[in-house]
Amino acid sequence: MALILHNHHKDRIVAGLDEAGRGCLAGPVTAAAVILPPNFQNSILDDSKKVSGKNREILRKIIEKQAIAYGVGFVSPKRIDEINILNASFEAMHLAIEQLTIKPQLLIIDGNRFNQYKNIDHQCIVKGDSIYYSIAAASILAKTYRDEYMTKEAEKYPNYDWKQNKGYPTKRHKSAIAIHGSSPLHRLSFKW
Repeated sequence: MALILHNHHKDRIVAGLDEAGRGCLAGPVTAAAVILPPNFQNSILDDSKKVSGKNREILRKIIEKQAIAYGVGFVSPKRIDEINILNASFEAMHLAIEQLTIKPQLLIIDGNRFNQYKNIDHQCIVKGDSIYYSIAAASILAKTYRDEYMTKEAEKYPNYDWKQNKGYPTKRHKSAIAIHGSSPLHRLSFKW
């Protein structure tokens, strides 16, 4: 499916939202909110899972330069354990919205659930990151910011192979937990 322009709601300021790291065993859940200019187009922009690592980095620079506004929110593993991963994803999205320098009039969210943010209208769109530029842009920022964070943390906790797996449940990551136990960045409420 081709991506279509994000400004499908006549003259309303639309922010696209998406998160990264929901299925991870370690590290934060990260969300981004992006408001793109109405005429924004990009031939390689897509859902971050469909874009190569190299292109994600290229896109991150383009989005940061061309977006009208963007924000990125992180919610810690400890907080994830306290409120559960779904609520932590919503909290990360709310933190990202708070960083926007322009107030959106409509939020479009990748997925099927969201907790209302203040009095701003929102719409949940399943596979929205494959349909709308602004949601795809949010997916790129959430993924690249989170990956960058996990790569840095991998130097402090080298046993878990985070440089490669970014905290996702790979065989190597799970066996490292079995051997070394958990790190302060592991989500203790998750089943390993």
